Amino acid sequence: MATRIKYCGITRLEDAEHAVSLDAWAVGLILWPGSGRYCRPADAAAIGAALHRRAEVAGVFVNAHLDHVVARAEEIGLTLVQLHGDEGPSFCTEVARRTGAKVIKVARVRNRADVVALRAFRTDYHLLDAYVAGRPGGTGETFAWDLVNVHRRDRPVILSGGLTPDNVGDAIAAAHPYAVDVASGVERAPGIKDHARMDAFSAAVRAADAREQQGAAA
Repeated sequence: MATRIKYCGITRLEDAEHAVSLDAWAVGLILWPGSGRYCRPADAAAIGAALHRRAEVAGVFVNAHLDHVVARAEEIGLTLVQLHGDEGPSFCTEVARRTGAKVIKVARVRNRADVVALRAFRTDYHLLDAYVAGRPGGTGETFAWDLVNVHRRDRPVILSGGLTPDNVGDAIAAAHPYAVDVASGVERAPGIKDHARMDAFSAAVRAADAREQQGAAA
């Protein structure tokens, strides 16, 4: 099965369109004002409208109020809601019920226990990211990919954290994720994507998938 790609930290329509041209599964819009990749409301709404039915549009929230998440999901047309803070299982369930979007719950991974803790979350997807104290994401740091194998795979796993065109092939070989998520690894500056690096990332993922298929057939 082809590994899906989520290009996150999108702030510009031209970058979202380029992601779609690369057959991206999803684009991520960071809707937490504390991020250097914050996507302003008008830009987020324009991207959501342009990508309607062409790709999944994920809104990334950090400890936001439920009503705020619901309002932004409706305004932008989010099909995925990514919860990157301390949100509990019941909050995630309520987000899914009130928005109609699929929910991604994020774990910032330091050890096996962080992966095991995701079992309490019956969300549509689990995303595993690197833990960096005081920073909820977009750090450019990796974690030990073999920790993904602790996951029961009862939910599709999205792998994030420091992925680049140079290391994503190794990450796929180690973790076999449903999808990979990249932000800083394909940027010229925070929130500004480098289209050549996006191309290279996509090519590296497809090459890794081809190697996986060849190995399975051997």
